[in-house]
Amino acid sequence: MIVGIDTSLGTAVAAVGDGGTVLAERASPNPLGHAEVIGDLLRDVLAEAAVAPSGGSAVVTHVASGMGPGPFTGLRVGIAAARAFALGRGVPVIAVPSHDAAALGILRADPRAPSERFAVVTDARRREEAYTVYAGLDDDGLPVRVADAALAPRADLDAVLARAGAARRDVTAVSAAMLAAAAARAIAAGRTLTGPEPLYLRAPDVSLPSARKKVGT
Repeated sequence: MIVGIDTSLGTAVAAVGDGGTVLAERASPNPLGHAEVIGDLLRDVLAEAAVAPSGGSAVVTHVASGMGPGPFTGLRVGIAAARAFALGRGVPVIAVPSHDAAALGILRADPRAPSERFAVVTDARRREEAYTVYAGLDDDGLPVRVADAALAPRADLDAVLARAGAARRDVTAVSAAMLAAAAARAIAAGRTLTGPEPLYLRAPDVSLPSARKKVGT
């Protein structure tokens, strides 16, 4: 069983079993209250997965962590929760770009999507949008990233996507079940989807203080 945790937009937790069966899934759309709800969502998902009709008590084998792009604080909550839970269970963390999970959901739901280039678009705040362009599924069943995630001013994004030949697909929530499904496919193929660092698209607002100026005597 793979537990997926994502806080790139709202807060989402899911448990996925063999064959991609969704054993349990919970989500909160609030883009700010990640720390307040993630513990309860994780508890509820695990409780439901343990009594799933698939039989027996499910055993967690991996934790899929959504790595963004997303806001600095929000991503830290989900990634920290995923790593802490995995450490407690003694299982590995599989890092998954959150846009990959959204793209997988789009590709599974829309039969037209595999034949067109499209962009997953999420709100990056400050009048900007985060986007990643995809082109169908590869032989491992994973979304093909044309380029890594990027930022664009909200007013310019449609023109940017037109130049890329990509249809716009706005996403307001990332499915933790799709996150876990992407992780399962990456595990089966022996692939790494992204590194261990969060996918921040802009520098944090805070910076280290500069050295104090020497004062002459």
